[in-house]
Amino acid sequence: MFDFGPFFDNFHEILEGFWATIRLAAASAVLSLIIGTLLASFRVSPVPVLRSFGTGYVNIVRNTPLTLLLLLCAQGLNDTLHLTFSESSSTTYYWWAVLGLSGYTGAFVCETLRSGINTVPLGQAEAARSIGLTFSQSLRMIILPQAFRSVIAPMGSILIAMIKNTTVAAAASYAEVALISKTLLDKPSFASGAIPLFIGVAIGFMILTLPTGFFFGWLAKRMAVAR
Repeated sequence: MFDFGPFFDNFHEILEGFWATIRLAAASAVLSLIIGTLLASFRVSPVPVLRSFGTGYVNIVRNTPLTLLLLLCAQGLNDTLHLTFSESSSTTYYWWAVLGLSGYTGAFVCETLRSGINTVPLGQAEAARSIGLTFSQSLRMIILPQAFRSVIAPMGSILIAMIKNTTVAAAASYAEVALISKTLLDKPSFASGAIPLFIGVAIGFMILTLPTGFFFGWLAKRMAVAR
């Protein structure tokens, strides 16, 4: 039989790990949405330099392992170049984890949103130009609102993937639930509680991801664009 004693003895520490995961995922979700929207705007921009920057960023970041990006942030920018956000190392590593995860996820948000932009009829952009709207105005007021509504479900999938990707934030020295779980498993006294810990962490991630998937599925049907 499984020994649940070590799991419940360290339950408070595991909960703190999940709270750290939630804080990381929440901040990264907001920042990756901003980054992805800017990149998508660059990729459809009439300015060649912006288009080239957006294309280069997406192609490079999407084909780079997330762990490598997090190591670049934590060990390259923080430890080597001494770029910090705070005197507190935990706060600094948190923000490097957020930036690394957001920069990576933002590339996927960009491509998803760009596919939504491509679903907007070309005639609407032409109509916006005919009434004197600039590119940025038509993008902000006409194209992006429709694009977001058409890619709600894929955005939900990206968010779920990002929540699960927080488990590699240990590469940025940020202590979320995966790193805390590994620390617990390294204790000789916790050897008999390994399986309950795996089950508990898996259930915790299901609690985070399943409602997210159901919500975005419901929202996609609610906000579906009629063509």
